[in-house]
Amino acid sequence: MESIALKASLRKEIGKKSSKAIRAQEGIPCVLYGGEENVNFFATESDFRHLIFTPSVYIVNIDVDGKSHNAIIKDLQFHPVTDKLLHADFYEISDSKPITVEIPVKLTGSSMGVREGGRLVMECRKIKVKGLSKDIPAEIEVDVTELGIGKSIRAGEIKTNKFDVVLARETPIVSVRTTRAAAAAAQEAAKQA
Repeated sequence: MESIALKASLRKEIGKKSSKAIRAQEGIPCVLYGGEENVNFFATESDFRHLIFTPSVYIVNIDVDGKSHNAIIKDLQFHPVTDKLLHADFYEISDSKPITVEIPVKLTGSSMGVREGGRLVMECRKIKVKGLSKDIPAEIEVDVTELGIGKSIRAGEIKTNKFDVVLARETPIVSVRTTRAAAAAAQEAAKQA
């Protein structure tokens, strides 16, 4: 996984009043869990833009007043009307402890079923995986070259070496569905035969 840096400052006070004051100054209140103790801090709102508005998953190197923590985003809270980020929860990670994250799926190849008139449907855009942070890739590549009409690639068919897929084996990841045009062409071919 790729990493990204986040500069932050320790929160002196905790509660609704201090959180509102932080948000009024274009800051985002945050909490870091999973370490020896919880760390309450805040970072500027603009620093989150490259972190959350992307399909990529990052290891976040949080620098809280000179003390460094490696973490992943665990939860984000947005305003229900304006969609403005209100709060972020991070989970501290270590090289020896496995983590569970959702990794984006990248399709490669040109599907045989699409060339025959089918429609490629991505059932899962992200796949939940578990493993050590150093072993988890930035994305999972799924080759759809041999995928025909009416066929699908399931979670159990994804090859992994150093991490596990945390989905039911029968969960479809990508499939090729029959379109009306392909069904009509198949019926026409059956009539002529």
